[in-house]
Amino acid sequence: QVLLVESGGGLVQAGGPLELSCVVSGGSFDLYALGWFRQLPGKEREFVAATSRGSETTYYEDSVEGRFTISRDNGKNTVYLQMNDLKPEDTAVYYCSAGWNIQTVANGGGSFGQGTQVTVSS
Repeated sequence: QVLLVESGGGLVQAGGPLELSCVVSGGSFDLYALGWFRQLPGKEREFVAATSRGSETTYYEDSVEGRFTISRDNGKNTVYLQMNDLKPEDTAVYYCSAGWNIQTVANGGGSFGQGTQVTVSS
């Protein structure tokens, strides 16, 4: 059973950067496609970004394209989300996800962690 633990959330001013991390245990990390989702206040959880097993393919939600970067370190069993030029509308609980392929992850069919809160002040 896969276990995902996110960290790195916090309070940041608009325009600033923040990097989220997620350690994945259980199973073979390099066989997982990985992703990030977020849940804005009062909204359903939504897709943010995903990367394939070998990082050759990445997907981004339109509003974060060019500002957020997903990456993975197979040696550390960790997936990252580098967020730049943060906006107040990025305020949400961020969740990492793991699944067998990038399409499954992007469609919300993977496993999720407990989430980490990101708050962007204006």
